[in-house]
Amino acid sequence: MTEPTEHLFRREAGRLVATLTRIFGVQNLALAEDVVQDAFCRALEVWKFRGVPENPSAWLMAAAKNRALDVLRRERTARTFAPELARLVEREWTELFRPDAIKDDLLRMMFSCCHPRLPEEGQVALVLHILCGFSVAEVASAFVSSHAAIEKRLARAKKVLAGSRRLFDVSDGRDLSARLPIALRALYLLFNEGYHGASPESAVRAELCREAMRLTALLLDHPASATPATHALLALMCLHAARLPARVDAAGDLRSLFEQDRARWDGSLVAEGQRLLDLSASGPELTPYHVEAAIAWVHTTAHRAEDTDWGTIVSLYDRLMAIAPSPVVALNRAIAVAQRDGPERGLAEIRAIDRPERLARYPFYHAALGELELRTGSDESARAHFVTALGLARNPMERQFFEHRIGACER
Repeated sequence: MTEPTEHLFRREAGRLVATLTRIFGVQNLALAEDVVQDAFCRALEVWKFRGVPENPSAWLMAAAKNRALDVLRRERTARTFAPELARLVEREWTELFRPDAIKDDLLRMMFSCCHPRLPEEGQVALVLHILCGFSVAEVASAFVSSHAAIEKRLARAKKVLAGSRRLFDVSDGRDLSARLPIALRALYLLFNEGYHGASPESAVRAELCREAMRLTALLLDHPASATPATHALLALMCLHAARLPARVDAAGDLRSLFEQDRARWDGSLVAEGQRLLDLSASGPELTPYHVEAAIAWVHTTAHRAEDTDWGTIVSLYDRLMAIAPSPVVALNRAIAVAQRDGPERGLAEIRAIDRPERLARYPFYHAALGELELRTGSDESARAHFVTALGLARNPMERQFFEHRIGACER
């Protein structure tokens, strides 16, 4: 499947499943998913010979409609559907799929996935799988978990969701506010999987970043979910997405922040990120999204890597560690300390990370050690760390990046 087709299917999957679930009822979620899957399979068969149609979204919608009608005719006595549902689908399909209706369905499905009877990881996994088109393997990658464990988690979560009497009512502002943090976390994970995830194909998947930004913007369109935290999250996404054009060079090689051609950064996304960050300061709450967006903004103010205000970035990481500590945050803070105070101090900070075994399978933990050892002149030690990182590389882009760093040690 080509990248544009994959991106199209991801975008349309959530829209179609959400609307078909409204039509069939949440108890028939699995049926809605089957109808959408059938429509996509049909598209792959037909488009292979006829080419992608001028309006692929409309084509998929029509294919889903025809499949839905087949299901209704075949199973009307075996399942409980809304009265006269076949007539609605047959005669009022366009009305059911108005853009504003689809937007409402997506929000209802997003917050339905954030069911209070589900553990947080189950809620996030549902959002990624149903609304964002993540395969089970991709959800497992996002959670650093096994395929079997995620399969069981999704099955349990879908059972709880199917037991709901109806999709979530987005007009209930109080309940929506309680579920919003889970929706934001799911979209944060979706963006991260695109920006520097564990895909076996590529280290950068811009289509996932765009999808996360689209769904977060959808939250900003609803008054109850247009909170400072939502503004901060979209600001963070814009500021990181601005750097996407420079994350891979013309030869297809991955580039670190220090090596990127900053002239290729997207100025319009930087400006939008700054605008959203300003809007996010309207309330008293300080979330991790605020702090991470502020860190990303400081990077965008430096025209050259050597002009970066590392003192401010270290202070922001200190704040982030205070409100949302994690091994990855501690690692990023240590790298910032190394930039401010030198590689020896950075190495000391990395070695002081609590329970470093949690980073043992993360290739960029070993790469950070390698970079700092290389800067101290310990070439052999640096090479050993890069070799470890190479063994943990998750895709060809990462492998090539670590091979280049091993070559730098040998030179």
